[in-house]
Amino acid sequence: MSRRRVATVFTHRRPTETSAALGELVAAARSAGYTLRFSPEETVKHGLRAEPGIEIDAPPAAEADLCVVLGGDGTILHGLRTYARSGVPVFGVNFGEVGFLATVDPDDVASGLRQAFRGDYEVLSLPGIEAQTGGGEWLAMNDVSFHRQQGLRVADLAVEVGEEEVGRVRCDGLVVATPAGSTGYNLANGGPVMAWGVEGLAVSYIAPHSLTARALVVAPNDPITIRNRSREEPVDVSVDGRPVCELPPGGALSARFSDDVGTLAQAHGASFYHRLREKFGRLASGA
Repeated sequence: MSRRRVATVFTHRRPTETSAALGELVAAARSAGYTLRFSPEETVKHGLRAEPGIEIDAPPAAEADLCVVLGGDGTILHGLRTYARSGVPVFGVNFGEVGFLATVDPDDVASGLRQAFRGDYEVLSLPGIEAQTGGGEWLAMNDVSFHRQQGLRVADLAVEVGEEEVGRVRCDGLVVATPAGSTGYNLANGGPVMAWGVEGLAVSYIAPHSLTARALVVAPNDPITIRNRSREEPVDVSVDGRPVCELPPGGALSARFSDDVGTLAQAHGASFYHRLREKFGRLASGA
């Protein structure tokens, strides 16, 4: 008897927006012989009960066959971090604002989910960022960002690549981004867009108090160190938009490019440039 396949499910924080899609998900999973696993948070969020093919109050399965996300890029990033380096494909249905990482739009939910459970998709390996300070270690799929604290003076941040300090800027903060993350906060800063498949990290400044500050693309084997050069002001550090720590005056955080971290499912023939045009061209035109 073959093993029943397992899919972990993550959804965004507004359950009313995904309730219909959740019904489609359950139907598609049952038809394909999948068991769906929901964490305690997801169980409470959707008022779920245990029944055949649905496991509730269950931690994400370490050996899942698939991770299905009903949400925006933030929820998809959560799925990618949860299954980092495991090879488990993360299949995203967009219920967010942009959904750059999503595979399916909301109007194609039913057919998209049937494709997911058939394994009818391509997979793309995404790099991440290994970030470390003396007080902790984190993995980012999109970016690591540094922010001045509200009510305090502007940040004084230095960027070192290898042994060289390549820039020191007074600013509201800065962002170190992967290629996948380059279309997020980094893009909003005027940083360079890097196509998926490019190896390296982008460093861009948030509201630099300088006429000469420029964004930088760093080679994948070159370690980056961000130093807080302020004598008094701490800065906040976020990983993929989630606050993780405070960098004190004189403190430093190292960031390294890490290849083959996340596995993203995508439709056959989909390309980075098609996504870029569809998502950002559409937003720019107001459509």
